[in-house]
Amino acid sequence: MSMDTRALARKNLEKRLAPWRERPPAAPARGWLRAIRDALGMTTRQMAARMGTAPSRVPAIEKAEVHGGLTLKTLREAAEALDCTLVYAIVPKAPLDRVLRARAEARADRELARLDHTMRLENQALTSSDLAEERERMIAELLAGPPARLWDEV
Repeated sequence: MSMDTRALARKNLEKRLAPWRERPPAAPARGWLRAIRDALGMTTRQMAARMGTAPSRVPAIEKAEVHGGLTLKTLREAAEALDCTLVYAIVPKAPLDRVLRARAEARADRELARLDHTMRLENQALTSSDLAEERERMIAELLAGPPARLWDEV
């Protein structure tokens, strides 16, 4: 995939993710499954029948949802039993371009720290303005290259 295609794909994905980051839905205290089942007036026995499982399993599923121990497969099956659609998303904490820039900055800072240390040992230290200029050059170079190299640990 070319850099322009990647940037366009990232921009489109960011448009889809932004509303989730700005206003993430807060789960009800007893979980979505229990809240919706209660709102529909469905008993655990009725939900179990719709899921094809034992009635004792429904409270266990609802508890596992609250504690994060439920598989996506089971969550999807429970949602279908409630005539619902499971919506699943992984939402970056910051816009994707900002995540990439922060990663490029961190990598440039690590590389510059090594370079600056070596140059100081050789009594050839760079001025702070030279370091700042080199930092921006390195960040631009890292962002212009393949994003995969930002994630290599150095």
